[in-house]
Amino acid sequence: MNQSALLRPDWTPATIALMILGFVVFWPLGLAMLAYIIFGERLRGFKRDANSAADGFFAGCRRSHGRYRPHFSTGNVAFDDWRKAELDRLEEERRKLDEMREEFDSYVRELRRAKDQEEFDRFMRDRKNAKRDDNGPVPEYQTP
Repeated sequence: MNQSALLRPDWTPATIALMILGFVVFWPLGLAMLAYIIFGERLRGFKRDANSAADGFFAGCRRSHGRYRPHFSTGNVAFDDWRKAELDRLEEERRKLDEMREEFDSYVRELRRAKDQEEFDRFMRDRKNAKRDDNGPVPEYQTP
């Protein structure tokens, strides 16, 4: 029997003995062994998920880091000038797209506000009409 099969996250004699020994020696060790026995099967998936999340985070850092570092020289002046001009053009396009997105977001916010106001006014009219039918006239609601 190999060592990994002996310490699998299950209620085996070896894991129970290690848990008891851990509680006797230093109680957090016993608690850690108990957690391994109970949650050990999920540990592999958790490790995989944590590694992929960390890889994605650091890949994003590497991508964004390249955008802000100073432009290095290739030694070819014509290529470096062309490259700088293209990067400046792309940055200007990005700025324009960001402005357009902000304009669109404010337009959508205004549309939602107008729709909400119209729905609220309709609700108040319907409520006023329903109460008028039941109890007679109701004080007039005035929209601002």
